[in-house]
Amino acid sequence: MSEKNGVIYILTNPSFPDYVKIGYADDIEKRLKQLNRSECVPFAFRVYATYEVSSRLSDKKIHAIIDKLNPELRSVENFDGKKRVREFYAMSPEDAYSILEAIAEIHDCTDKLNIKKLSKEEVEAESTAQEIDTEATERRANFSFGKCNIPVGATIEYCNDESIKAVVVDDKHIEYEGETMMLTGLAKQLLGKKHGVAGPRYFKYKGEMLNDIRDRMGV
Repeated sequence: MSEKNGVIYILTNPSFPDYVKIGYADDIEKRLKQLNRSECVPFAFRVYATYEVSSRLSDKKIHAIIDKLNPELRSVENFDGKKRVREFYAMSPEDAYSILEAIAEIHDCTDKLNIKKLSKEEVEAESTAQEIDTEATERRANFSFGKCNIPVGATIEYCNDESIKAVVVDDKHIEYEGETMMLTGLAKQLLGKKHGVAGPRYFKYKGEMLNDIRDRMGV
């Protein structure tokens, strides 16, 4: 009975969309379960592509090729006095796949390549992760009513329902239904989101989105 071939895999994770993980596994499903057991990563790893190989440690050859092409792509850091070299590369899954594809073509083994189609749940997870990342970036921009020339007492409207209005009470706060809160807090409440959101994305002043006002004024 012949030994089952393993695979070189390309994994992606919405938690760090700028990286791919390239490695080897005798059993890719078992490897996924091992990686996704950890509670330290918000979203699960998923398989982008695999390349069936007949020998172990074939991924090391791929690593060597990438490291020679551009040694800055690999995730390397010094932690607690030790150098940590990981299987993560700052590259798109498409670029990683093109390397596997080139190797497969050289060896006339393109039939061993497989790109996995994302499930509906995986697509939704990636969309959620991207939304969280975008809103986190916008929250860090620290929206200011004053810098956008929106005065105290001004009325702003919720973009999904213009009948929902709030009044600006100072540079950072609004009043809604008798309660003073941050714009982000009201947006989170109205959207029913568990994670933080970027308030300026969801409100308008005089018909113009707050984010657009901020961009127009360069603040």
